[in-house]
Amino acid sequence: MHHDTLNQAIEAAGVDCGLWPTGFNLGYGEIGRVASNGTFISVTRFEDGRYETAITYSTQCDDFQQTIKTY
Repeated sequence: MHHDTLNQAIEAAGVDCGLWPTGFNLGYGEIGRVASNGTFISVTRFEDGRYETAITYSTQCDDFQQTIKTY
């Protein structure tokens, strides 16, 4: 499912938006990956500006944030 905002994409996965770092925004065609307080979150932003429902799972890794270009 696609969402108009990053918060909608994260909430659709049943995760608190507060786990996503403030100011960590995604450009068109990017994937954002975040580990925060034991939760891993991955969100894709498509070229049309919409977001895919976040993928989430528990993790034991250190907190981090990363973006990856999809092309």
